[in-house]
Amino acid sequence: MRQLGTLSFFFFWVVSASGIYIYIFFETTVSGAYDSIEVMTNEQWYLAGVMRSLHRYASDAMVLLSVIHLTREFVFDRYRGVRWFAWFTGVPALWFLFVAGISGYWLVWDQLAQYVAIGSMEWLDWLGIFGKPIANNFLAEGSLGDRFFSLLVFIHIFVPLFLLFIMWIHVLRVTQPKVNPPRGLAVGAFLMMVVFSLIKPAVSHLPADLGVVPGVLNLDWYYMLFYPLFDKWGAGPLWGVAIGGSFIVGVMPWLPPLRRAKAAIVVLDKCNGCTRCYEDCPFGAIRMEPRSDGKPFEQEAVVNPSACTSCGICVGACPMSMPFRHGELVTAIDLPDLPLDRVRKLTQDAMESSAKEAEEEKDRVVVFSCSNGAGLKPIKNEKGVSGVSLPCIGMLPPSFIDYVLSSGEVDGVVLTGCRECGCYQRFGNRWMRERLEGKRDPYLRKRVPTERIKVVWASTVEGKMLADEVADFRESLRCMDKNPEEGA
Repeated sequence: MRQLGTLSFFFFWVVSASGIYIYIFFETTVSGAYDSIEVMTNEQWYLAGVMRSLHRYASDAMVLLSVIHLTREFVFDRYRGVRWFAWFTGVPALWFLFVAGISGYWLVWDQLAQYVAIGSMEWLDWLGIFGKPIANNFLAEGSLGDRFFSLLVFIHIFVPLFLLFIMWIHVLRVTQPKVNPPRGLAVGAFLMMVVFSLIKPAVSHLPADLGVVPGVLNLDWYYMLFYPLFDKWGAGPLWGVAIGGSFIVGVMPWLPPLRRAKAAIVVLDKCNGCTRCYEDCPFGAIRMEPRSDGKPFEQEAVVNPSACTSCGICVGACPMSMPFRHGELVTAIDLPDLPLDRVRKLTQDAMESSAKEAEEEKDRVVVFSCSNGAGLKPIKNEKGVSGVSLPCIGMLPPSFIDYVLSSGEVDGVVLTGCRECGCYQRFGNRWMRERLEGKRDPYLRKRVPTERIKVVWASTVEGKMLADEVADFRESLRCMDKNPEEGA
């Protein structure tokens, strides 16, 4: 479910590769199109037939995965704020996807193609933007010429190219976009399609006959859901549904308007141009520009407020975010609504609360939680457990873990964020994990006892799991203090 977008990209390439193979043997004339498809399907079923089936089923998979992907992003509220661009550009991508698929059915030129082509042209003719009704090309046998059929071939080839362009735009404003699924998933999905193509190959209806109205058709419901509605309602209402539905979906990021937290700000006196915030920002809201204050550094960080989600990941990446310093904690980049000095104060309060309420000095725990995950609610009534809520777990500098454990007031630290690979801010979980493992700056110091750190990735519906994990961790801390050598 987390790879719906990448799988859609993958199946696009499957459709493209199989389409190129089919086109080599395809006869681009009204009289030869059906026969050439039948030869591929029946006489060379073991290769060309499989390619045709792959072309069909991978196209269906693109529609299914794209719609589920759109629904999932809506459910997880990943379409508003700075994410509006990807959502908004997804609407024309769906239109191009449907046009590409429908035009492909025309080229088979069987009874299903006849039904779809006539319905599509009558739907377009209702707009009145063409000199002559296009549906006149399908009035009787012989009225459809090879020239018009070549136009259909042209449409089916070039619409997918526009679709690819829209897909590129769709991820254009996403930092480090992932467009390829994991290799195992890609291989498995492809083999599944091949097996399905062998077990249930795609076949044609009877050849098209413009003198006959088809009686029974096996519709591809992924692409042809609206054609029975067209037969029942007519063109006008269906245009209203198509345009009105697209408009509503397109403006959903602004319904209602999102109340955004204030964007991150740069404290130039503290910035040394290290680029860590720039490299870690998941939405490309930070850019590096030439120094403007005359200090002996080449660059300075500049925040684009319109692209900032106020996740705080940049704060967690800054080398100046060190809680051990005396006085006010001022870092080079900070959140106005939750400055790091405030986070340190909340951390100190949580440490004191855990130490004060704990029944014994062995299992006192501070929890740092992402507000988009399970949160602190599951553990709020536990004595000896206190927490600090952050906009993203990636906002927490690893030095805060050192700060808590070296104080002697707390026995363990729990880090909890969104579900694994489901980070609301895209990279918060990943960056935190790499910082703890020493793979990404700022690193967790080696002196910090990692056995006293517990990481739990839990979604908003996995509160019980988080509570159970915290309880088990506290038990391990008690056992650790009873057997120091075993804990070490």
